[in-house]
Amino acid sequence: MTLSPELLLTVAAERLRAARPDLPACATPVTPHSLLAAKERIEGDAAVGGTGGVSTVVVVRDVRLASWVRETCAFVLSLPPEQADAWRRSFTRALYLAGRPDNLGERFTFAHVAADGSAAWAGPLPDEATTGLRRLLKTFSGRGPLTAWRPVTVDVPRTARHRDRGPVHRDLYLATEDLTVSDALVQLGHLLSEAVIDGTIGPGDRLTLRAVPRLTELAGPYAALRVDTDRRHPNELRAYAGLTQEN
Repeated sequence: MTLSPELLLTVAAERLRAARPDLPACATPVTPHSLLAAKERIEGDAAVGGTGGVSTVVVVRDVRLASWVRETCAFVLSLPPEQADAWRRSFTRALYLAGRPDNLGERFTFAHVAADGSAAWAGPLPDEATTGLRRLLKTFSGRGPLTAWRPVTVDVPRTARHRDRGPVHRDLYLATEDLTVSDALVQLGHLLSEAVIDGTIGPGDRLTLRAVPRLTELAGPYAALRVDTDRRHPNELRAYAGLTQEN
């Protein structure tokens, strides 16, 4: 599989149509410009609570990437289908704040708290429902560069959620070039959340987390790709993360 500009645009357009087929941009051939405009509209809807827009607030104490992957999947698996669908319509928008979940449990309600206390998730809800939490905490900076790591396998928690297949193993690649820690949370967060919602990732699956400079170095094929605007080249798209077919 060659990650050509045309393929990246196709993947991004499919994501847009899956989330918001009602948008005018979905009725015409999608371009990088119309994709960016549609994304800004969806994020704006979530920020003001319009058209059912919702977002998730993630309180981050410290980043342990393997744990964070596992707990992100656990959080999304815990969502009722209607709540997960509403979040998907908001492009799985998430706000990352710096804080200690163990110091906040008596004041705020979290939908999921990581077993090691490293992070907690509130929502998905309209932004006004999390105003107090967002005013109390600062944005998680995570400005440090993301460094490579040895491959590590994560077991997705088993739940009572119905599934029509047995557990599978996939590789989860993250392109680390020019990526900060906070960038990694954003890009992986979108990929994992949407893969759980559409059933690509399910309870009991195993994910081997791998670091590569860029996904263009890999042959694929992919069961899911995270495609977003390239920050260095705003008129271009980049593949930030990829989930392989089962192996």
